[in-house]
Amino acid sequence: MGYKDVYAAWKADPEAFWLEQARAIDWDEAPTQALFDRGDHIYEWFADARVNTCWNAVDRHVEAGRGEQTAIIWDSPVTRTKRHISYAELRNRVAALAGALRAKGIEKGDRVIIYMPMVPEAIEAMLACARLGAIHSVVFGGFAAHELAVRIDDARPKAIIAASCGLEPTRVVHYKPLLDGAIEQAAHKPDFCVLFQREQAAAELTPGRDFDWHAFQQGTEPADCVPVEGNHPAYILYTSGTTGAPKGVVRPTAGHLVALNWSMKNIYGVDPGEVFWAASDVGWVVGHSYICYAPLIHGNTTVVFEGKPVGTPDAGTFWRVIAEHKVASFFTAPTAFRAVKRDDPKGELIKDHDLSHLRAIYLAGERADPDTIEWMQDKTGKPIYDHWWQTETGWTIAGNPVGIEPMPVKIGSPTVAMPGYDVKILGEDGHPLPAGELGAIAILLPLPPGTLPTLWNAPERFRKSYLSHFPGYYETGDAGMMDEDGYLWIMARTDDVINVAGHRLSTGGMEEVLASHPDVAECAVIGVRDDLKGQLPMGFVCLSKGVNRPHEEIAAECVALVRDRIGPVAAFKLCAVVDRLPKTRSGKILRRTMAAIADGEDFKMPATIDDPAILDEIRGAVQGMGYAR
Repeated sequence: MGYKDVYAAWKADPEAFWLEQARAIDWDEAPTQALFDRGDHIYEWFADARVNTCWNAVDRHVEAGRGEQTAIIWDSPVTRTKRHISYAELRNRVAALAGALRAKGIEKGDRVIIYMPMVPEAIEAMLACARLGAIHSVVFGGFAAHELAVRIDDARPKAIIAASCGLEPTRVVHYKPLLDGAIEQAAHKPDFCVLFQREQAAAELTPGRDFDWHAFQQGTEPADCVPVEGNHPAYILYTSGTTGAPKGVVRPTAGHLVALNWSMKNIYGVDPGEVFWAASDVGWVVGHSYICYAPLIHGNTTVVFEGKPVGTPDAGTFWRVIAEHKVASFFTAPTAFRAVKRDDPKGELIKDHDLSHLRAIYLAGERADPDTIEWMQDKTGKPIYDHWWQTETGWTIAGNPVGIEPMPVKIGSPTVAMPGYDVKILGEDGHPLPAGELGAIAILLPLPPGTLPTLWNAPERFRKSYLSHFPGYYETGDAGMMDEDGYLWIMARTDDVINVAGHRLSTGGMEEVLASHPDVAECAVIGVRDDLKGQLPMGFVCLSKGVNRPHEEIAAECVALVRDRIGPVAAFKLCAVVDRLPKTRSGKILRRTMAAIADGEDFKMPATIDDPAILDEIRGAVQGMGYAR
């Protein structure tokens, strides 16, 4: 069957389609129906089933005789360490940790916060919680104490599992003072903490509250898997909210298993036993779905990478890891490749490595500009597949179904909607727009298995955030269009569509033009206030290494390029060269914060910002352009 046949089969009978996919999962009690309509646009999948995530991700592969297969490859260039952990060893380690947690009172439904860097123990902690039916909430390692405290008070964990430190290329990030500060600030206090001590910086344990990772497990009985209901929360993952208060996305157990298992072959084109690498962090949704759960559920080998695309030691580190571990399918964010391209514009470091096992590269997390995609295609000779999804969905909304039928790539489009997602482009009045028109991207309810059914302890906020604007639809918050072939085009976040003298323009479209300039490595366009036109676009560009031309000259060329490609209607006159762009630790550019700086508005320092000092450079660049509010 081709893609159109599979998509049509899903649309004709969604229940039958997902019950068929559910047969790939080991159930304690198999589901008797797929979809449960709870009324008022609230839905659950496989709610009458009983199942355990850890069994499906670990134990069943051992029971099937594949215990010697490598489950996890840990590659840590920052510590110069590599380790291979088999499925059998992983089962034993996870069962031991789960047994120790159970001995301290952790049971089904209890929350456990995990605050760790990219080490195998982070994956083991997630799986140990799943083994017991406990609900984990991973918080990005090194998050500020206040942000961790906010999550402690929302999730109310019985325990926190943390590492003593995380490692950056140039510094050690001490986690224990941040953990102590967060617990002090939080109204809710955990019963106990478990500390994984790293030799780079051991932490002093707080007597009576803190336990050493290894000592804590001694003398306890390994735990068996605890079956849970299909709608039982597997985890809570906090994503940034527009009000500043994080939103706790809930991931339901059964739908998560079914959807992620389906995605590995059908979207990423890998078979059990092959090596899959998602270069992300366990603190983000990609780390949950495609470092920890999906590869292990599907029986793949997953790479846990503690390093950076550049600087550990150079822009060739991705190619070394892919070659050394025979990675078949690689997934990262476009910003990572922009960093690689900026440091190695000619792709010289790729030539040192054998990429023959690599079949495809996948991009997600932000818009992938055509220039970066074309550079990657040219330098690697591999297919580059952009795809689009969100923390809330947990897996692909629109992508290229490589395992079903590789579809022609249209650079700039994440291709087509996956089964389960009926994607529409809506006008402000909520009516679908014709092909080629820019509007709000929404998904007809119900959403497919694995997507969020609600927000943790915030059902009304869930409705307001996602369901109220377009009744009967899930509002993605992204703007775009659908072409005549059914390909989706993501142009910007809804609030990044700017209105210039009555013309609705996509800042993402302008970024594509700027990225095509031969000297530009990375760029961002924001909308700023203008008394005459309502809004004006403002561009910031970072240059490739080795470019020594006057910045004013390059900025003028960028302005001319946008006027030539998009036209005078864009009113693009403000452009500056900067050394870096402010980003989250996951690589997303903080455009909203940049716009607030330009407009002289107060803003809350983003908790996820990689380096707050960059904001001063943005402020200076805005002033240098002569724009002042």
